[in-house]
Order: sequence, then structure tokens, then C-alpha cells
Amino acid sequence: MVSGKLYQVMAATASSFGCIAMGLLNVWPSYTVPLLTSNTTNILSAPMTSSEESLLGSLPSLGAMVGTAVVGPLIETFGRKLGGVAVGLPFAVSWAIIAVAKSSILILVARFLGGVAGGAYLILSPMFISEVAEDSIRGALSSSSILFYCFGALSSYLLGWFFSYHTIIWINMAVSVLCCALLMGVPESPVYLMKKNREEDARVSMSLYRGVSPTSMIVQEEISKIKRQIHPSVELTTIIEKAEEAEKEKLNTEEIKEEPIQKTSALKTLYKSYASRRGFLVVITVITLQVAMGMVPVQVYAKHVFNEADPSQADLYSVFFAVVMVAGSLITGGIADKAGRRILIIGSSAAVAVCMATLGMLIQTKVAPPWLTVVMILLYCFCFMCGAGSIPYVLLAEVFTPEVQACASMIIVEWVWFLNFLILVVFTWLNSLIGIHGTFYIFAVTSVINTILSYILVPETKGLSNNQIQDLLRGRGK
Repeated sequence: MVSGKLYQVMAATASSFGCIAMGLLNVWPSYTVPLLTSNTTNILSAPMTSSEESLLGSLPSLGAMVGTAVVGPLIETFGRKLGGVAVGLPFAVSWAIIAVAKSSILILVARFLGGVAGGAYLILSPMFISEVAEDSIRGALSSSSILFYCFGALSSYLLGWFFSYHTIIWINMAVSVLCCALLMGVPESPVYLMKKNREEDARVSMSLYRGVSPTSMIVQEEISKIKRQIHPSVELTTIIEKAEEAEKEKLNTEEIKEEPIQKTSALKTLYKSYASRRGFLVVITVITLQVAMGMVPVQVYAKHVFNEADPSQADLYSVFFAVVMVAGSLITGGIADKAGRRILIIGSSAAVAVCMATLGMLIQTKVAPPWLTVVMILLYCFCFMCGAGSIPYVLLAEVFTPEVQACASMIIVEWVWFLNFLILVVFTWLNSLIGIHGTFYIFAVTSVINTILSYILVPETKGLSNNQIQDLLRGRGK
């Protein structure tokens, strides 16, 4: 069993490693913009203009929207491994272009390509993990994508301090190649193999992920679960529900499973299945409010935010900010399967509301010393990462059946990238209109809303199998 969990950790690491590359990609401009825009630059043939500088930061988000759209068909056609390698290649290509680029246009194209890969990995990681992880550790493993992204952001800040422009590029390229190599070293998802009618291969894969023999009862039970998840459509769900109601008549559930079922598209199933609709509502709500709680603009404009508090140490505080992000993600991964999803997202959102309201007051009144404002910003980051920042992605990996997982994830993650772009634009506009303290007050209000709606909507999925979660969403669970 230990070796089986090791394989699960390996799969989570391999599928989430691209999130490290995305963290490296996103933070890279924070310390290279001065080099690229300088009139004395020897990196480019001509310095970047202000409009090109703006695109340098935003193009990865646009690329991510493309990556999110194409990754589903790729990994459903070629598998989680080969499909993941295919979508990971743009990372390496983007850094190769940047390494030789002498024009701003080439660097912008490379940034877009890197974003394509980053968006794809945000879909691949939770899907792969949900398909191979045991219920007892699924929450911890599902939070690894956020943890790895935070680690990538921290690493990028540190690389900017210690290495030269071209050395950083080669390090980032090596990480990108490693993304692809790691995926080739783990077993294919048994869910994908079952979808391709490769049951024997699926049994072998599942036996590795569970650390038992392919002929064991554990593997047989897991394969049976997968069959029930991927073959039934909306119509079969209705049949099963009727069978349960007629249990006294001793209907044979095995016979029900063998009834011919008309295959429906994932999008149609997502629309018609009550459990899928409710799961979609839960995830889209908490993930929208998560973005509206302000972490993305605070992270992107961390130096500007810290300048408001203590201009003399803004760079150092930005690194502390990334360290706290990693620490919060680690804690979430460690306790998500013990404390539960609901308490983490509710408690985290409430704490963020207090931090944001306090920050707004401190910046507006300037009654406190600068160090206290910095501490509150770091506390806000920690509280956010301990639940509100990570749990929505855990839920994204848990609440959908394999039949609709790719479709639902694509829609939700596309929405997230759009919201990220939108809030960055709105953040700058709000700061000029009502000041950064007023913006923080708005983030406090959205945090309160997230606390309330999480209490009302979010089910507790800790330790539940996918079938049990579907029952819970249909209102028939515990």
C-alpha cells in the first residue's frame, strides 16, 4: 500500500509540475522589465514600449485561455501522459525563443506560448489526480497544483536575485523539459484506459496506484467503480435511482448496468444531470468569489502594494509574500483531508474579510507603523492560501464524474482566466478612482459573501468516493 501511495504522489507531482513552470513564467517580468525597457539594453535591438510592457504581463493569460480549450480533446484522445507532454512542449519552446530573441515581438509570442501550456496544466493536474488518488489523500494531492504554482513564483523571485538574465532562461527551460519527462515516468490513468476499452491495462495501472496485485479485490472494486462512472449517462442515473426505490422488489443492479444506454455528450450530461449541475454551481460560485477576493492583483502588484506600506523594503517584502503563499499552500495540503473542505474555505474567507477590512483602514488612516501594514498583507496572503485559494481547485477535482470532468473543468478554468484578466484591469481603475484602501474594502465585502455562500452551498467531500459525492450532490448522501 505504501508503494501505491508513492505512485499516487508521483502522479500528482508529474501532473502538477507544469504549475511550477507557470509560476516561473508569471513572475519573470517583475525583475526583467527594467532590462527590457532600458534605453541602454543589450538584450533587445530596441527597448520595449509601454504597450509592449503591458502585453508582457497579460499575454500568458490569453494563451492560457487557448490552452484550456485545447487540452481536453488532447488528453481524451492521446491520454493524460502523451497529451500532457504535448501541451507541456510550448513551455520549452517559449523559453527557447526568449533565449535567442532580439525583438520584443518574439518575446511576446513566447510569453503567449508559455501561457498556452500553463492553462493546459491547470486542467490536467486536478483531473489526473482525481482519477488515481485514494479518497483518504485526494484532498492533499489535489491542492498540489496551487502549492507548486506558489513554489514556482517564489523560485522565480529568488532566481531574479541571484542569476543573470540568460542563466534564468536556461534554468526555466530545464524545468519545462522536466515537466514532460516526469509525466512519461508514471502509469497512465486507469480511467482513460477504461474509456479506451483497455481493461487489462487499466487493471495493471490501478494495481500500481494501489500497491496490490492486478487480480486483487481492491483492483476489481476500483475498476467496477470506474465502469459505473464512465458508462452510465443521465438515463442510467435515472434507472439506478428507480432501482434503489424498488429494492424491495429485489431488482438486480447488475442487470440494470447492462441495459443499453444511449450515449450523450459530456456537455449535455453536465446540463441534464442534477448532481453535475449542482457541482458546477458550487465550484463556479466559490472560484468566482475567490478571484474577487483580490489575491491575483495583490500578487501581480505586490511591489506597488508594499510601496504603499514601506517603500524602502518593497522588494524584500515581495519575496516574503511568495514564501507565505508556499507556507499556506503546504498547510492546506496537510490538513485538507483531516479538517475537511467546508471549514477551511469558510474559516479562510472570514479571516480574509477581517484582514482586508483592517488593511483598508490602516492604509487609509496611516495610524499604524509601516511594519504592521506589511504584517497584515502577509497575514491576508496566509489566510487566503489556507482555504479560499486552494479548496475551490480541490472541489474542481472531486465533484464531477469522469464523464463530464474535462468539459466542466474547461468551462470553469476558461472563466477563471477571463476573471483574472478582468480583475487586473479593474484593480488599476479602482485604485485611481477610490484608492487602494477602497479597493481593499471591496475585497473584504466579497470575502464576506464567499463566507456566507460557502456555508450554504459547499458540501463536505472529505474522505468520500466519487459515487458518494454524486449521491451527496443529488441530496441522497449523508
